[in-house]
Amino acid sequence: MSSPPAEAIRRSPLGSKDRNKTAIAAAVGTSVENYDFIAYGTASALYFGAVFFPESDPFVGTLLSFATLAVGFVMRPLGGAIGGYLGDRFGRKPVLVGAMIVMGVATFLIGLLPTYGQIGVLAPILLTIIRMVQGLAFGAEWGGAITMAYEHAPWHRRGMYAAIPQSGNPLGIALASGMFALSAGLDGDWAWRAPFLLSAILVIVALIVRSRLSESPEFREAQASGKTERNPFLATLRNDWRGILRVISLRIVESFAYYSTATYLLNYLTERDPSLRPVALGAITAASITAIFVTFLAGVLTDRIGRRPIYIGACIAAILFAFPMYLLTNDGRPAFVVAVFIIGIGFIHAALTGTQGSLLTEQFHTATRTSGASLGYQVAAALGGFAPLLAAALVGAFGWPGAALLYMGAAVIGLAGILLTRETWGRAERARVLALVDAERDR
Repeated sequence: MSSPPAEAIRRSPLGSKDRNKTAIAAAVGTSVENYDFIAYGTASALYFGAVFFPESDPFVGTLLSFATLAVGFVMRPLGGAIGGYLGDRFGRKPVLVGAMIVMGVATFLIGLLPTYGQIGVLAPILLTIIRMVQGLAFGAEWGGAITMAYEHAPWHRRGMYAAIPQSGNPLGIALASGMFALSAGLDGDWAWRAPFLLSAILVIVALIVRSRLSESPEFREAQASGKTERNPFLATLRNDWRGILRVISLRIVESFAYYSTATYLLNYLTERDPSLRPVALGAITAASITAIFVTFLAGVLTDRIGRRPIYIGACIAAILFAFPMYLLTNDGRPAFVVAVFIIGIGFIHAALTGTQGSLLTEQFHTATRTSGASLGYQVAAALGGFAPLLAAALVGAFGWPGAALLYMGAAVIGLAGILLTRETWGRAERARVLALVDAERDR
C-alpha cells in the first residue's frame, strides 16, 4: 500500500484523536511486559536459588540465581536495537504487538519448566535461554510504547502522556508482587509456577488492546515526506551517540535504584529473617501501587515546571536514602520495612520513571527516536540488571554498607547526567508550544 502524500498528513498541536486510547493501550501492554519480566526477578530472589541450583551452598545459589536474572538484562540492548530499528523503519505498532507475543510465550514457558531435581543441569540451561528471550522482547517493547504515547499526545501535555505507559511499570510490578504474595501459600512448586502461568491471561488482553491502535502520526508524517532513515540504528550511532550516552547516565540511577531495592533488598531481608517474606512482598506491592500515581504526577509536573527539576530532586533523594534504607531495615521491624520500600519504589523510583518518558524521548528526532531512546535505555538496564549480583558480592565482602554505596554511586551518576543535560521543556519551549496550541483551538 502506498504512503499518503506528505501534505495529506497534518499533525495537530492538540494531538491525535486516538491520544487517550493509545496512551492507555501502551500502559496496559507495558504493565504486562513488566509483570512478566519482574516476576522472574521476584522468583530469583525467593525460589530459583533452591529450585534450579540446589547443589550449591545458599550464598552461591543466590549469586547464580541473580546471574541468570542478569542474563536477561544483557539481552535488552540487543532487543532495544532490534525493536528501535524496526520501529523507526517500519512503524511503532508492529513492534509493540510482536514484542508482546514473544514475551508472553517465554513467560508461560518458565511456568512449565522442570526443576533441577527433575532433569538436572538442563533445567538452569533452559531457564537461562528463556530468560534471554525475555530480555530481547522486553528490550524491544519500551521504546515503541513510549514513542507511540508521546507522538500521539498534545504537544503541551507530552510529559503527562509519556508518563501514562511509564505508570504501567509499577502496575505490572504490583500485579507480579501481589500474585507472588497470594501464591506463597500454595504447595510445592506451585508457589512460583502459578504467577508465570497466569500471565497468559494478561498477555491475551494486552494483545487485543494493542492490535486496535493506530500508527503514530509523527512517524506517518516522516514516512510520507521521506524523512525516515534507511538504517536508523547506524544513523543513531553516527549522529546521536551523545544522546545515547546521556540516556545511559540518566537511566543508571533509576535501574539501580529499583533492582537494588525490589530484588536485592528483598533477598537480603528474607534471608536474614524468612518470616519477613510476606511483609516485604506486601510492601513492594503497596509501594508499586503508590508508584502508579506518583509516576503520573511526576509526568504532569514536568509539563508545568520542566523535566530537569524533578529529575534532579529524585537523584538527590536517592543519594540521601542509600544508607538509611539499610539502617531502618536491619532490625527487621515490619513498619520500617514497609516504609523503606514505599519511599524507595513508591516515591524516588517513581519520580524518575515519570520524568523519563518525555525526557529521554526528547533527546532524539523522530527518524531515530525509538532507536536512540531504546538503545540508551536498555544499555543502562543491562548494567542495572547486575545490581543484585553486585550488591550480594559487596555485602559478602563488606557487609550491608557495600550495597548502600552501590546504590549511592548509581544516584551520583544520575545526578551528574541530569546536570549535564539541557532542559528540553523550559520556559521558551513551553511558551512557543502553548501559542501554537491556542492558535489551533481558535481555528
